[in-house]
Amino acid sequence: MERMFFVLGALSAFFGVAAGAFAAHGLKGRMSMEMLSVFEVGVRYQMYHAFALLMVAWALTKWPSAFMTAGGVLFVIGTILFSGSLYLLSLTGVTWLGAITPLGGVAFLAGWLCLAWGAWKG
Repeated sequence: MERMFFVLGALSAFFGVAAGAFAAHGLKGRMSMEMLSVFEVGVRYQMYHAFALLMVAWALTKWPSAFMTAGGVLFVIGTILFSGSLYLLSLTGVTWLGAITPLGGVAFLAGWLCLAWGAWKG
């Protein structure tokens, strides 16, 4: 699992940088500043949690546990739901996608709690 989370973290960071560059160079002037800001929030949280996945990979070598693994899985789910919904919302204007975003936020929060618990018990 350590290698898988490291790979997922590195790929998520790659796509986060690509999405940020796309927003800065390809979307500026093509969408409202409000929607561009929404897109950039998705990029920011994707990058935070890409680094978190790298941290999970390391933490699993020190404190292997189901809680650490669950934390990594929740970060992946959170990135898909949170950042993915913000990307789609800003690109399509489909407002109901905003209802998905908080589910990703809850996954992020649960992931951080799992990491804390896994380190505490490890």
